[in-house]
Amino acid sequence: MRLYISEGEYRRRIERVREELEKRSLDALLLTNPKHIFYLTGYTHISTERPALLLVPREGELAFLGPLLEEDHLRHQTRLIGEVRTYFDYPGERHPIELFADWLREMGYAEARLGADNPAGASGIYGYVGPPLSEKLPEATFERAGDIIWEMRLIKSREEITLIRESAKWGNLAHRLLQEYTAPGLWDVEVSLMASLEATSIMKKALGVEYVPTRVRGPPVYAGFRGQVGWKSAMPHSIGIGREIRVGDVLITGAGADVGGYTSELERTLIVGEPSERQRKLFEVMLKAQEAAFEAMGPGVRCCDVDRAAREVIIKAGYEAYMRHHTGHGIGLDGHEPPWLDIGNEEPLRPGMVVSCEPGIYIPGYAGFRHSDTVLITEDGAERVTYYPRDIESLTIRA
Repeated sequence: MRLYISEGEYRRRIERVREELEKRSLDALLLTNPKHIFYLTGYTHISTERPALLLVPREGELAFLGPLLEEDHLRHQTRLIGEVRTYFDYPGERHPIELFADWLREMGYAEARLGADNPAGASGIYGYVGPPLSEKLPEATFERAGDIIWEMRLIKSREEITLIRESAKWGNLAHRLLQEYTAPGLWDVEVSLMASLEATSIMKKALGVEYVPTRVRGPPVYAGFRGQVGWKSAMPHSIGIGREIRVGDVLITGAGADVGGYTSELERTLIVGEPSERQRKLFEVMLKAQEAAFEAMGPGVRCCDVDRAAREVIIKAGYEAYMRHHTGHGIGLDGHEPPWLDIGNEEPLRPGMVVSCEPGIYIPGYAGFRHSDTVLITEDGAERVTYYPRDIESLTIRA
């Protein structure tokens, strides 16, 4: 199987952007979001304080404006970008944004109508300081147009879905190894490193030389707990915990894999030792809430109604005060992206959307309970792409 998006699909995406530029009477689209740039060209880079920008004209070749250290990477990764203009480094003798403005004038965009995902012309991270591009190109008209790419990214193509399925397969393996290695007395980070390393090694041996990771940080295949151990499992975005795993702990996991830039999401609630009655009850309510969300999903169903279906189960059980987030989010190039399965989002689900389904219950000082699965919206329903066991017996660590 192909482990990356084909050049033909990238070209079709570029044409769709150009059609939208035509509709909006825009001369070009300027992109600074690294994932947006990757989405259109297959070029991935480490975003830093150094401004980098992709220009997508209504006609003609794409152009890249950015730091010199990216030129070799770019030429190696894609044939879809024609003109490349680079500066030595940031902040430089002349600020990169001033150079961007000069280059855009030379390319004929001094008085153009420009759409942009960020009119500042830079992602603005790592302490970056600089003037907005619109200030240095005052005769041009800037219009926020990042929604063009976000709207395209909402519906996954067959190629994208294939990569997400492949990600789910290796995430499933990593999670199996994670569960097998989990035991009292081990630090959750140790378990995560062992499982992630073994799963990554197996995947690379299976997929061969064609597999190339795109993640900047972390292993290509990951499984771990991120500190969601014991009482800290009640903190959905916990980062770490100092103590080891103990009998009686509730653990919340996470697993996925980078395949062609795409990812999936698999999360489970594990219990170390024989589950208590309280743990069983909370686990059961969480599982019913997730089932209710699954059953509600389908084309034409509003995102808010999926969230409402899960919430109603938790509220009816008396745990409304212990909800900390909505039911799910889109997933693809980013771990979190639109659409949002949120009570305030009336957007309908459409075939080709890929979302997480992860309602949770979190009792401060005690434990949290959450499963997450990756779900594909189909023409006539919804399909779970992740497939790891979800029942409490399968997810109990016998100490």
